[in-house]
Amino acid sequence: MASTAEIKSRIASVKQTQKITNAMYLIASTKLRKARSDLDNTRPYFEALRSEIKRIFRTAGDVDSPYFYPPGDEPELEGPYGCLVITADKGLAGAYNQNVIKEVRRLLEEHPDTRLFVVGEYGRRFFTQHRIPIERSFLYTAQNPTLDRAREISSILLERYDRGELRKIYVVYTDLGNGIEMATRTTRLLPFHRTHFDSPLCEHKGKKQFEFAPSVSAVLNGVMHSYLTGFIYSTLIDSFCSEQNARMTAMDSANQNAEELLSVLSLQFNRLRQANITQEITEITAGARSQKKTHGKGVQAQ
Repeated sequence: MASTAEIKSRIASVKQTQKITNAMYLIASTKLRKARSDLDNTRPYFEALRSEIKRIFRTAGDVDSPYFYPPGDEPELEGPYGCLVITADKGLAGAYNQNVIKEVRRLLEEHPDTRLFVVGEYGRRFFTQHRIPIERSFLYTAQNPTLDRAREISSILLERYDRGELRKIYVVYTDLGNGIEMATRTTRLLPFHRTHFDSPLCEHKGKKQFEFAPSVSAVLNGVMHSYLTGFIYSTLIDSFCSEQNARMTAMDSANQNAEELLSVLSLQFNRLRQANITQEITEITAGARSQKKTHGKGVQAQ
């Protein structure tokens, strides 16, 4: 059985660990608030881009673009796929990274000729250790996503797509959703389906027709570049928010477990200390009784 000194040392160790987990919880909550604020500040611009794409389809519904399936059709596209994988740089975030890896492996089983474009040190390390080829690894941190990084990723993926090296492009990321429950999602980036930008017919009434220069297709393709950048940026932000939310949950669970462990250790310490005190009192009482008996025998002998 552990001594009081050993239990006391373990209690001190648990308290030190609890300080670390509590600090990580506070840091994650601060990063989460900042990331949400950044996303809210940029969302109106990309919502406006989405509205403009809707307007283009309202004006010229038969417009042709390599970034969209033909109207009313979704043919099977043969050839290599691309997959943007967004993970964290480190663990201590529950099942956040494992869920993303699991979804990527499922995609690889369905389409083995999928080329991976990886964001995050955790994903790079996992695929390297398991000898899964990586087409491109973005070597900047997954922390604090920026539009410049999203623009770089978008340009690289679009270049491969425009050259025909990738027939489809997916992104695997974690969506924070309503801010409570997280979900790992596999979303097709390219090509888009036109229904993705459909709007009710009532919105079309009374709308002014527009002229596009040099052509409708050129304008649509130009807007799609910006829209894709915004889409990737939102997935980076959503993943970062989900990572911080998962870390907050993990650290909160660690704090609760530490409290339970401290309660158990404190109870063990108090019981053991009380047992030691009782044993000392018993020994003192037995010694005093023995001395009394010895003294009594000495008196009788005299």
